[in-house]
Amino acid sequence: MDHLSPLSQAEIETRSFIQKVYGWMCTGLLVTGACAAYMASDEQMIRNLVGNRMLFYGLLIAELGLVFWLAGWVERMEASTAKFAFLFYSALNGVTMSVIFLIYTRGSIANAFFLTAGLFGVMSAYGYMTKTDLTSVGNFCFMGLLGIIMASVANWWLKSPAIEWFTTYAGILIFIGLTAYDTQKIKRLNKIGNEGTDEDTKEAISGALTLYLDFVNLFLKLLSATGKRRD
Repeated sequence: MDHLSPLSQAEIETRSFIQKVYGWMCTGLLVTGACAAYMASDEQMIRNLVGNRMLFYGLLIAELGLVFWLAGWVERMEASTAKFAFLFYSALNGVTMSVIFLIYTRGSIANAFFLTAGLFGVMSAYGYMTKTDLTSVGNFCFMGLLGIIMASVANWWLKSPAIEWFTTYAGILIFIGLTAYDTQKIKRLNKIGNEGTDEDTKEAISGALTLYLDFVNLFLKLLSATGKRRD
């Protein structure tokens, strides 16, 4: 490697780092999918989970707390703790997301997943390769995300189909934009020279969590827009 220029070495490390990010992201998605599929193998388990409101909402609160803790404190954790927390969050998310099998047909869930994978792949590749600074896109999408969160909370009481339609399709556009922006941000924030260290692992898990959340939220929005509801 000594004959390589610093730039070439940096590019090699960046590619290796991004591969780790995608590797952890895909592992998280596999864990989520496996847990959701296990729950869906016996529909009564999902009904029991939803029927026990204290347990279900307790899991949602624990899930929300875990993702904020992981996102905010990953740099101060041991690498092994960060790995466990990410995989545990992925599993917990799979359990709570299994409720979609009570709402949508399995075929429409599969279609939404493959559509998400295609869109995510294209936008993530664009974010990685483009020379255009996507910071303004990211800022716009982040503000839009705050807007749809507030609109969604308000719609719990209003029950407005128009607001639901707006938050669904606006959410699709926002998470498409965030996928490209977050990929570029993760690529740029990679610290060159720490490959193979615990710090590198924690950076990869932090990036994987960001892209995992983009993927899952894009999937849920696309499922809401295109999914066929069960009779």
